[in-house]
Amino acid sequence: MTEATIEVPDKMEAMFSQPRGSLMYRGSYGGRGSGKSFTFAKVAAIWGYAEPLRILCTREIQDSIKESFHAELKNAIATEPWLERHYDVGRDYLRGANGTEFIFKGLRHNIGSLKSLAQIDLCIVEEAEDVPEESWLALEPTIRSDKAEMWIIWNPRTEGSPVDKRFRQNPPPMSMIVEMNYSDNPWFPSVLEMRRQHQLQTLDHETYRHIWHGDYLKRSKAQVFHNWEVADFTPVPEWDGPYFGLDFGFAQDPTAGVKMWIHDQVLYFEHEAYANALELDHTPDRLKRDIPGIADHECRADNSRPESISYLKRHGLPRMKPCVKGKGSVEDGIAHMQSYKRIVVHPRCVNTAAEFTYYSYKVDRLSGDVLPVLVDANNHAIDAARYGLEPVMKSRGKGIFR
Repeated sequence: MTEATIEVPDKMEAMFSQPRGSLMYRGSYGGRGSGKSFTFAKVAAIWGYAEPLRILCTREIQDSIKESFHAELKNAIATEPWLERHYDVGRDYLRGANGTEFIFKGLRHNIGSLKSLAQIDLCIVEEAEDVPEESWLALEPTIRSDKAEMWIIWNPRTEGSPVDKRFRQNPPPMSMIVEMNYSDNPWFPSVLEMRRQHQLQTLDHETYRHIWHGDYLKRSKAQVFHNWEVADFTPVPEWDGPYFGLDFGFAQDPTAGVKMWIHDQVLYFEHEAYANALELDHTPDRLKRDIPGIADHECRADNSRPESISYLKRHGLPRMKPCVKGKGSVEDGIAHMQSYKRIVVHPRCVNTAAEFTYYSYKVDRLSGDVLPVLVDANNHAIDAARYGLEPVMKSRGKGIFR
């Protein structure tokens, strides 16, 4: 029998020295650069080399192979010639010579089909912080074959989130959950160290600790919004709205659309569409799928793309129209959203919640003072919201809040 020796971070050695089936859950949480995703990917590839397995790689939202665990697995396999010889790594698939199969599916739009998948030997849940309770309840009963395991990988954000309660506060029997940060990664790359050092000097302390040490994200003085929360809700007829907004993607920026309601001075985000590298001809179907009602209502989109607005109007979104914007519109829109008693983001709007978490003002590197300058990042759904709320801002003095 041929033997191979691989190295894993010391803190993961005890976890992965346990044979397959000896645990039901293996997991790791922590900050950026810890190597946890890479380590899980490599061990999964090795397990798939040793015996034929069906391995489900999932996350809450996956609308393309680019948004999946595929790239992490591909990189891990490339580190060992014997793994490279074993696996056929295609653009959107990954198969082993012995019959091992990796399956890549998002939870939100595929939970029905996932329930019918047979003989899943290993389920890897990445970005597990964004997985809501209803997805956990639907997913776990499907992982039931002999010796089946679930692996959970996440960067903590909110104390008491579903993954936090399930695997950190109350770990289930037959589980091993390990905290991993950059300092635990013996192969922490120099380029990330440069970025970490820069952010140590430029970010507020709470955000830095969240990103690099895996701390729960506390509301910092640099955050733009403090009046928001994630909570479930169901709109009722007396609410104002719905209001729709759309921000087009540019280069690496995502296309983002939102559906909102207003009631009793509370702004509600009910649905989002959020996608990187979304081609314009795929945009109408994507928006109609993810944002119910958008084809039947006016939706205000970024007016810097009139040709895109025209295309959408001719391809299934006839009530699309340009926003107005103008000098000071960003600041005015932010001030308007800050004026609500609360902003409530539905749990399904994971990208919108992330933007409300990270959208921030610049912080002076030397003094630590928060500057009145918005950082142009983590603001695509928020920009879409500003566009969609333009008629509300104009009407606010006419009793729009009631």
